[in-house]
Amino acid sequence: MPVTSVFPQLEQLLPRVSKPIQYVGGELGAVVKDWDAATVRWALMYPDAYEVGVPNQGVQILYEVLNERADVLAERTYAVWPDLEALMREHGVPQFTVDAHRPVVDFDVFGISFATELGYTNLLTALDLAGIPLLAADRDGRHPVVLAGGHAAFNPEPIADFVDAAVLGDGEEAVLEVTDIVRAWKAQGSPGGRDELLLRLARTESVYVPRFYDVEYLPDGRIQRVVPNRADVPFRVHKRTTMDLDQWPYPKRPLVPLAESVHERFAVEIFRGCTRGCRFCQAGMITRPVRERSITTVGQMVRDGLEFSGFNEVGLLSLSSADHSEIGDMCSGLAEQYAGENVSLSLPSTRVDAFNIELAQELSRNGRRTGLTFAPEGGSERIRKVINKMVSEDDLIRTVVTAYGNGWRQVKLYFMCGLPTETDEDVLEIASMAHRVIRAGREATGSKDIRCTVSIGGFVPKPHTPFQWASMATPEVIDNRLRMLKQAINSDRSLGRAIGLRYHDGEPSLIEGLLSRGDRRVGAVIRRVWEDGGRFDGWSEHFSYRRWVDAAAAALPPFGVDLDWYTTRERDELEVLPWDHLDSGLDKDWLWQDWQDALTEYEQDDCRWTPCFDCGVCPSMDTEIQIGPTGRKLLPLTPVPAGQPATSPS
Repeated sequence: MPVTSVFPQLEQLLPRVSKPIQYVGGELGAVVKDWDAATVRWALMYPDAYEVGVPNQGVQILYEVLNERADVLAERTYAVWPDLEALMREHGVPQFTVDAHRPVVDFDVFGISFATELGYTNLLTALDLAGIPLLAADRDGRHPVVLAGGHAAFNPEPIADFVDAAVLGDGEEAVLEVTDIVRAWKAQGSPGGRDELLLRLARTESVYVPRFYDVEYLPDGRIQRVVPNRADVPFRVHKRTTMDLDQWPYPKRPLVPLAESVHERFAVEIFRGCTRGCRFCQAGMITRPVRERSITTVGQMVRDGLEFSGFNEVGLLSLSSADHSEIGDMCSGLAEQYAGENVSLSLPSTRVDAFNIELAQELSRNGRRTGLTFAPEGGSERIRKVINKMVSEDDLIRTVVTAYGNGWRQVKLYFMCGLPTETDEDVLEIASMAHRVIRAGREATGSKDIRCTVSIGGFVPKPHTPFQWASMATPEVIDNRLRMLKQAINSDRSLGRAIGLRYHDGEPSLIEGLLSRGDRRVGAVIRRVWEDGGRFDGWSEHFSYRRWVDAAAAALPPFGVDLDWYTTRERDELEVLPWDHLDSGLDKDWLWQDWQDALTEYEQDDCRWTPCFDCGVCPSMDTEIQIGPTGRKLLPLTPVPAGQPATSPS
């Protein structure tokens, strides 16, 4: 049956909504393929607004990887704002893709990439607008397979009722394997219906299908066990790891947004994984081992991406970009390559102890200085030992003085509040650190035109980290500490006026904590919040703490648990955690020991440069850390003469 575009109906609604351009599509880099020529069709969603979703690296990579296959079609969809949602419901316009404005319900696979759990309510809106039943159990052969991915998919239990399946880990190879399974199933005439397709996915041992697992609970509300309910699915589901990043140099044709987006740059992921061992950091834990892209591949990706897109900023992305073993040669080579071309380099994630004067000079060589953000995370040396952030205050001062001395006039420092064992004094030390930063910057530059922004987020315990057992601080405790911190920063007016303070109150963090460590019973809370109007919970102007508290108070007591049970309660060693059957490669005993080390303020080394300390990833996944130096330089590229486009050497 032909699938038609809903754009004629949508177009009539666009003059009545804000930022209509975000729903139009047609960006540079967008792909529209013949529907009938494709055998497998994907709708890819980042469950947030276009301006946040369109630069998302994960979705862009999968979009390109899939569309390179001749018989595969992939299109994108994003969350629609409430003004358009109301009009779509009024006029019967379904959830659509921005590429060809096709109804999402007509695709084979509806893949949603969750960077944060606060996007769960937007998933329900998209399902409902698409005409896809909210509950996976109510779907049939007319509906796409709803497949979750992204970091939040490492504990998909809170949305287990709403998704058909989840993929843990890297997506490049996983989406192609899923595609092959769907293609073969369709070619055979869809034997066994939807259930057989899901079973084939589950048998890969790297796709989690919640309906094939039963959860049994103890009388006190804890989980007794999670077991397969059929013999031919695995007891544990394993994450996917793409080992040779040089074989996956994506994106090659980056999307260039039509509307303003949160990141206006060409981004290249220079390595994946992190072994620094910050105990709060889920991304660092679940993406192990470290896998570097070679300097030559990075150079080629930058050249091709800039030539295609016209961006004038290159973001060298990773969890700690300055830790790449060839970062010095990489930055100097790129700065040389684009000298006089008004192309700036940025390292969006830079550790204090990995930043040096040579790096500062290369990042500012072409005259355009992008923002510098450093993340000490904890205000006191004691709390930094707890979280394994091995950075001294002297390291920080030396680093920011380097930045100020090389022409930067503003740096941003990121901290967390509500960390395990944290006291008021630990947070108040952020103020003295910020004061010292301003004094040192003024002394180094001889100028009072020095600024520092202190940004503070609430700590959220995450699955597959040593802090997965930790209790959360209440919003009242966090908000009180932030008030004290603000007073301490402003206690010295001459310094305080040079320090900006940005923070999130404790309420959204507590709800994120509910969703990050929740089990299947939390799905009832999510649905109740959504039915009560919950949308865009990651946006402060749309988030309602009261809505979540009321929904939890209504939905959880029948199960014998409550909001505090999921958030402010500390877990013990023997408790079965909702995600224990989902294998990130990390050994649970090692995570527990690291949690005990945190409580004794013991620091763990980075295994990139020291012997293995048995986190479990490399032996369990038959992988290993992949780092340089390779000895190669930024070849075969040649410098670009000012005013001329980059070309490959013959």
